Amino acid sequence: MAETVSIDRDARGVATLWLDRADKHNAMNAQMIREIHEAADELGADESVRVVILAARGRTFCAGGDLGWMRDQFDAPPEQRGREAGALAYMLQALNLMPKPLIGRLQGNAFGGGVGMASVCDVTVGSEAVTMALTETRLGLIPATIGPYVAARMGEARARRVFMSGRRFGAAEAMELGLLSRVVSEEALDEAVEAEVAPYLETAPGAVARAKALLRHLGPPITEEVIEHSIGELVACWSGTEAPEGIGAFFDKKKPSWQA
Repeated sequence: MAETVSIDRDARGVATLWLDRADKHNAMNAQMIREIHEAADELGADESVRVVILAARGRTFCAGGDLGWMRDQFDAPPEQRGREAGALAYMLQALNLMPKPLIGRLQGNAFGGGVGMASVCDVTVGSEAVTMALTETRLGLIPATIGPYVAARMGEARARRVFMSGRRFGAAEAMELGLLSRVVSEEALDEAVEAEVAPYLETAPGAVARAKALLRHLGPPITEEVIEHSIGELVACWSGTEAPEGIGAFFDKKKPSWQA
């Protein structure tokens, strides 16, 4: 039984995939990455499911990668580093290729991998209080395995505004960048998500799946070669000197050498 995610289903065929690690701000570790991937495969294959909502328990949508999980990679052999990076990359691909409409429901913070998960949703509805950031470079890392999906979502020109700087930005700018489709008050979030769900219940499920697959074919190619390159880039960061310093500084509550 999954411990870091949960799934609710209703009689209409609407399934909600909950990130369920609220005490850790839904930061992703190896177990959570695996369980999200398994849930994506399960929901994608379930013919009774018409629409999937990706949501999160607690105040935070997803704080990104669990720093303890990332720190463990520094002591791991290269093969394990590659497997861990690959697990994240192919989990995102499973969400991206899910043959169901995927609607993101975002509240609070969405950092790093949280931005990656928002990027693979077909529609994203966020509260006015959402704050997003690609924080990896502040830790000596790069948005590697999420990169293909972020670039596909935003386009290169818009991604350049936030991909390298690590700066935080609010819901209005996230919508301008294409990461959020709609921004509403916290109180109106569920109603706005329901408004995105409702039209799909009037569509032919097979046609929706085929249309989504066609659109993915017409968009920027995210091939195995692209994914493997992103994995290699993340492993290279873990093997360098900046990431151990950056993550170590975070745990030690001090500034890394590159911060004034």
